[in-house]
Amino acid sequence: GLVIDGRSLEHALHDSLQNVFLELTEKCRAVVCCQATPLQKSVLVKLVRSKLKAMTLAVGDGANDVSMIQVADTGVGISGQEGMQAVMASDFAISQFRHLRKLLLVHGHWCYTRLTNMVLYYFYKNVTYVNLLFWYQFFCGFSGTSMTDYWILILFNLLFTSVPPIIYGVLDKDVSAEILMQLPQLYTM
Repeated sequence: GLVIDGRSLEHALHDSLQNVFLELTEKCRAVVCCQATPLQKSVLVKLVRSKLKAMTLAVGDGANDVSMIQVADTGVGISGQEGMQAVMASDFAISQFRHLRKLLLVHGHWCYTRLTNMVLYYFYKNVTYVNLLFWYQFFCGFSGTSMTDYWILILFNLLFTSVPPIIYGVLDKDVSAEILMQLPQLYTM
């Protein structure tokens, strides 16, 4: 790992040393920046996002972390003694740092699988509906006649678009929380 303080980080973030600093950080398993200013934190996250094309996660617990949390792809705020500014600016809020592991490994995995299945569901639902409209136009001679009443279309979208994904999103857990916590390798999938 690499530990760097605020003064050294200021030099590393200078335009002439950015590429060297990024090459060094790519070879490390973890990079810890201590005593960094809020501007340095946000610049570092921006640099990693733009140059390394990596997804970034920023975790903070105070007002000095707000800019870093807002710049990151995903921001996690920890409610604590420093106030609620980080929590208000974040995408996710947790009460203690130890809950971050479960947030990422369990809820992150479940959220990803649910979102991918939801996208596939909407795609195939729309393909089915448009295909039905297309073949109906052959039947009515391309006259532009409406195939269904408007209330049936509303019920179709209400019942088949909202209810099944909500039920699926609430109930689907492809792998149990215990297994996801025991096997962090499943997160890389």
